[in-house]
Amino acid sequence: MKSAAPALAWLEAANACVIGQLGQSLDGRIAMPNGESRGINRAAALDHLHVLRSRVDAVLVGVGTVIADNPALNVRRQQGRNPARIVVDPTNRMPASALCMQSDGGTRCFIITGKPRASADTPANVETIVLAAENNVIAPHRIVEALSQRGFKKILVEGGATTLAKFMDADCLDRLHILLSPLILGAGQIGLNPQPSANIAESRRPMTHYYPLSDGDLLLDCDLRRTRP
Repeated sequence: MKSAAPALAWLEAANACVIGQLGQSLDGRIAMPNGESRGINRAAALDHLHVLRSRVDAVLVGVGTVIADNPALNVRRQQGRNPARIVVDPTNRMPASALCMQSDGGTRCFIITGKPRASADTPANVETIVLAAENNVIAPHRIVEALSQRGFKKILVEGGATTLAKFMDADCLDRLHILLSPLILGAGQIGLNPQPSANIAESRRPMTHYYPLSDGDLLLDCDLRRTRP
């Protein structure tokens, strides 16, 4: 069985990068129709996700993921430091009680919004970044630039599906890790849904390496800056 360690070697060597992460079933689902998602991926895939978190400067999610799942976005399953937590929230929908915005000993927390938030709705430890939005969408390249200016060079885009698709469509992802579970749901939310290609010849075919994990899941390490011949 191949180790997944080589899938992280490039990250150690990179000066700056944006990596997307997605856990899904064999039929490309990240949640059941009722929103249930816990348990699609097993322990080794979750361990890999937490290793990723520990090796980036910041982890980013869209506000829809916060509302649906209320993730903590910290490192619990592996040793390592917690990354800064970023929530993209163009219309200020995020509740002040969100777990990922809670202070836990110095981890920096940011809300990226299209308009200023009321101070009463923003925890004292949370910094706000206001960026121009068009049709309630903040361009991914503006987000990456704003985070880079604040010292966050290695960024993990953890979800959800809409946020990942926006970053992919804007060509702002350097790498994509898909954690594939041998599970068939038959219905539910599709995980990866970028804008369609005009035809197969023009479709992306990224250089991809495959790493079986110890309990049956498969890691697909997709280099979006390189094409497989």
